[in-house]
Amino acid sequence: MPLVEGDIKIHYGPAEQGAPDSLVDPIVDFIDRARRRQRLMIAVQEIDHEDIAQAIMRARIRGVSVDLVIEQSYLLTKSPAADPFKPTGLHEVNRTLFNAMLRSTVDVKCDFNSKIFHQKFMILGNRVLTGSTNFTETGVRKNLNHIVEINSASVANAYKKEFAEIRKGNFGRNSIDRDEKPREVSVSGIRVKPLFAPDHSPEMEIMKQILKARRRIDIAVFTFSQSSGIDDALIAASNNGVTVTAVLDDRQANQSWAASHGLSAAGIAVTVAGNRGGLGKLHHKLMTIDDEVAIFGSFNYTGPANNSNDENIVIVGDLEESNSGNRAAQRRIAKSARQEIDRISQEFGRAF
Repeated sequence: MPLVEGDIKIHYGPAEQGAPDSLVDPIVDFIDRARRRQRLMIAVQEIDHEDIAQAIMRARIRGVSVDLVIEQSYLLTKSPAADPFKPTGLHEVNRTLFNAMLRSTVDVKCDFNSKIFHQKFMILGNRVLTGSTNFTETGVRKNLNHIVEINSASVANAYKKEFAEIRKGNFGRNSIDRDEKPREVSVSGIRVKPLFAPDHSPEMEIMKQILKARRRIDIAVFTFSQSSGIDDALIAASNNGVTVTAVLDDRQANQSWAASHGLSAAGIAVTVAGNRGGLGKLHHKLMTIDDEVAIFGSFNYTGPANNSNDENIVIVGDLEESNSGNRAAQRRIAKSARQEIDRISQEFGRAF
């Protein structure tokens, strides 16, 4: 069952891999909630899951205004096909669903970012769905991911502003310094702060949160490179007596550029998981600090994520006692995230 704290709902999945929650259901349910004359805004890297595409088309048939932006890389072939009318196999389902959505008059746009359009969020009225989950068969059934739902006009307005920029083609570096950072707001008494990359330099915000840690930091991250400054902040925290544990995707962590090497050398406990026994990637971008703060979203800990890709994060909770509202609820959210990190380590983790 998802964790519900007022107007915040957290899903850890997929259930097919032993996690608590389905990842398909909240996406489809969110879309199915849309009614005639409402506007559903979707910014997602890729769609190859037919149930999700069908839900989008059902919404359009109901009279919902559906605006969709996706990454075009999954619609292209690497080189011109000798017979463009003949299916190529790879990513063909993406093209089939893309064409079907066009025929249902969904307003579909491909991104204008020469790098990676890496968003995973939807907006409906005052509701936002975001997280690490791609709208793909592997994303919702094989890869370890999370979804966050927030019902808040202030949070939704921040995402609507970002979506409007995306629709205008203000991607990646083209969007830098065009707007102010979204303000942190209170949702059900819990501090929530959304940030978008590259406009708002989420890396700096994450590093700031790390340096506030007093006791422990736990992370589960897909791609973590040495081009990020986050590894330096974690090492500094560890040197100051903070317990740091990291669970990373097996294949990514073993690359020569991965931060795992430096973290391990600094005495930080690193385990790897994924890519074995039917389990796909460890695809989370998840951090908890002192069991008080949880950081969710699409943001991998890499230089390109911070500088050129399109990303988002949501910081839930606050380490400052003076800002505490619903302290018990924020702790339950942070502890739920750490429990999922611990579960992944215990059930799938291997020594780095």
